[in-house]
Amino acid sequence: MNNTHDVIVSGIHLDLTPSLKQFVHDKAARLFRHEERIIRLRVELECDPKQDVSHRFTAKGHIAINGPDMNASVATDECHKAVDLLMDKLDRMLAKRAQLFKARRHRATADVIEDAA
Repeated sequence: MNNTHDVIVSGIHLDLTPSLKQFVHDKAARLFRHEERIIRLRVELECDPKQDVSHRFTAKGHIAINGPDMNASVATDECHKAVDLLMDKLDRMLAKRAQLFKARRHRATADVIEDAA
């Protein structure tokens, strides 16, 4: 992967294996394909054995991008599933952000056309 972006993976109460790190990097590649202006992606994986089984693994994602940073969190029963759901959630957030910027851009040109008429 020729990724010049900064991806930071950390584990809290969890041993990060090379395969788990590679899984996070592979899933994160989709985010960088959809939005090239991402500066940094930080993923924190946490295992809390005191939680019930359905919310034992928590994956938190922090995207540093031009403008306000984006944060998301997902809790589930399996670590790989948590990473997968987190990347889906971050991807939806990036898509919504792009849609809002596009709508704002079109609204500004429509205002200029109305003022000219």
